[in-house]
Amino acid sequence: MPEGTSALFELELSLPDTRLSTLASRLVGFESRFSRMHQELLLLLDKDGLEQWSKKHYGVRVPLLETIFDRYPLVVFHGDVGTGKTVTAEVAANALAKQLHKDAMLFKLSTRVRGSGNVGEMSTLINQAFDVVAREAGRSKLSFLIIDEGDSLAANRNANQSHHEDKVAVNTLIQKIDDSRRFTGRVLVILCTNRFDAVDPAIVRRAAYIEEFRRPNDGERLEILRMDCEGLGLSSSVLDELVRLTGPGGQYQLGYTYSDIRTRLLPEALALAYPSRRVAREDLVAAVAKVIPSPSIHSAEK
Repeated sequence: MPEGTSALFELELSLPDTRLSTLASRLVGFESRFSRMHQELLLLLDKDGLEQWSKKHYGVRVPLLETIFDRYPLVVFHGDVGTGKTVTAEVAANALAKQLHKDAMLFKLSTRVRGSGNVGEMSTLINQAFDVVAREAGRSKLSFLIIDEGDSLAANRNANQSHHEDKVAVNTLIQKIDDSRRFTGRVLVILCTNRFDAVDPAIVRRAAYIEEFRRPNDGERLEILRMDCEGLGLSSSVLDELVRLTGPGGQYQLGYTYSDIRTRLLPEALALAYPSRRVAREDLVAAVAKVIPSPSIHSAEK
């Protein structure tokens, strides 16, 4: 990578990646979600496949392909904090690179591109980031760009609190997304946001696909608990009790997110038992009483 790109990206990774392939098996709900959306994503990436499909079934290159190829290479993932948007974006990019048998690069834009407030700095950094992505795409690779906390760069320009620099940055982002269409099938931008309503309408309008991420349902919470508590000797009735306690209407109004369970609730229960004994039901119930689910962005704004 060119010198200085570390200031632009939190992650620069060659795909396919073994770690992300392994992570997919632990990402609860990924297979069903990916099977639902991957055909839509393939339409944005598999130019050669679409050309072959057209010739096979129609004998010519049908005009519909021009419409498909002219779409903006933008996908939006939205939902509460901790619902798996960013990790799903990473794992999905890896799965697509494997499926298409292509070398690829995964970039995750750093929040540092917001800059330090100097005039024109944010737009300059966004331009530089897209230049790196485009350079990789120009080498006949796939380039995936994840924009995490996307509302911080793509906030509604009509909002009262929107500053001139923010508006210029949104204009730049729109322009670079528009420009990315020239790399037909070699660039895909995935914008992840906790505040979908705050994203500029022009960005939303350009999204070829929008996926909402919700808090895990009963079955998904049970799957997480079974997976992460395997070998602890907990009965199915204890796991069922935890599913009830961590759901909406359990001990709290909001249900737990994926990260609430994995990074807060289960570690809290382990801390109660470690180092003197096994994890018991009482530890998990006590952890539920102590660990409050992450608030919803929408609830906080009301």
